[in-house]
Amino acid sequence: MRPASIRHWNSFWNHALSRREMLRTSSAGFGGLALAVLLGEEAAAAQITARVDSGAAADPLAPRPPHFAPRAKRVIFLFMHGGPSQVDTFDYKPLLQRDHGKPLPFKRPRVVSSETFNLLKSPWEFKQHGESGIWVSELFPHIAKCVDDLCVINSMYGSNSRHGGALLELHTGSDTFVRPSMGSWINYGLGSENQNMPGFITICPTLTHGGANNWSSAFLPAAFQGTPVGNAGIPAIQAKIPFITNHETPRNIQRLELNLLQEMNREHLAESGPDQALEGRIESFELAFRMQTTAPDLQDLSRESPATLRLYGIDNPVTENFGRQCLMARRLSEQGVRFVQVTHSYKWDQHSDLRKGHSGNAMEVDHPIAGLLKDLKGRGLLKDTLVLWGGEFGRTPTAQGSDGRDHNPEGFTMWLAGGGVKAGFKYGATDDYGYYSVENKVHFHDLHATLLHLLGLDHERLTYRYAGRNFRLTDVHGKVVKDIFA
Repeated sequence: MRPASIRHWNSFWNHALSRREMLRTSSAGFGGLALAVLLGEEAAAAQITARVDSGAAADPLAPRPPHFAPRAKRVIFLFMHGGPSQVDTFDYKPLLQRDHGKPLPFKRPRVVSSETFNLLKSPWEFKQHGESGIWVSELFPHIAKCVDDLCVINSMYGSNSRHGGALLELHTGSDTFVRPSMGSWINYGLGSENQNMPGFITICPTLTHGGANNWSSAFLPAAFQGTPVGNAGIPAIQAKIPFITNHETPRNIQRLELNLLQEMNREHLAESGPDQALEGRIESFELAFRMQTTAPDLQDLSRESPATLRLYGIDNPVTENFGRQCLMARRLSEQGVRFVQVTHSYKWDQHSDLRKGHSGNAMEVDHPIAGLLKDLKGRGLLKDTLVLWGGEFGRTPTAQGSDGRDHNPEGFTMWLAGGGVKAGFKYGATDDYGYYSVENKVHFHDLHATLLHLLGLDHERLTYRYAGRNFRLTDVHGKVVKDIFA
């Protein structure tokens, strides 16, 4: 190195920069780094959106590769509308039994649904079951026999103590805004395994507490909307996809009629420019036409054996209604429907008469749910089908009136089975009386991030550009609970 160069470098290193000078001279670099991150996020969102939009002309529900190797391929969500009591089902609290009638020894949450009183013990006995020894209430004798297949999360919590907000938060990630449901996000990310059926079906959904917003695609393309089959106001035996057969017009004539209609719609679309509602209508007509080849047989439970019908409790008038929903969920999942929800609606909201209400509810769903788990396992489907059970919140360990429990989003239980989660495993905990989640807390955002991860989707990469910003199911929240992975 030449002497002049040596003098130059010595001069440079001997001149110590102050912190202010260092920040001033490097500020442009920090700005560049921040801009690169932002542009990278926008590019990733645009890439996902383009990947979906590029297939829209053919089929927006065409299967798409996950971000990484998935543990599960599909989801069945068993929704217990109203809020089952964790301390009467899967979260045994000996101190609650011991201290029955005493005041709660700590402060209630700042926001509560209504006034509650002293501690109320569970009227049901708990026992340990299976090799895992997980505690289960006598309310669920059939599910207790499947406990070694369950991953029980005792530390769930949410942000809203009212049914409407809590349902929306559970289903969409937001308790205040209209956002796409988790089933819509999953279909947006992965598409469907069956091009002759919708990718997201909800059986007998509730029409209250948010109604269609709980299965809406919101600002996502309409193809990812949940398809309701029946509703909570009719028996499951009447829950059919309407107008799915046409005995009057041959299929070739139907095709000609549809071609003409689609040609007119596409001309309108070319003149009007992008129109998500019209595009969705075009896609729905095509899907409805294809469904005629698959849906009628899928809805026909007479093809099932008497043994299978008994397995789901369809031979019993008490369990027949929910049993039909569970069996339909298995049939739809087996045929490639990506996300299926069944709803036991709206029965678990026992502000009074807890013993009668929860006993009747559990009797209706216990046998069918156990039948579903056994059937999925026997068919080799449980290993890549993720089953999720739970409600929009739990109940207070304190009494409302003499024999009821109030809403409690502060700590409650949900469980999963199959789909790559640990079997016979209990995660997290509430306090000694079951009021607050205190150990390994899992918010709805964390649950959503974990569901997506099990399906091979990164919740931070699964985004959609709308109204000038990127949206995702978990918004700016969510942590994957990897400790429950098998």
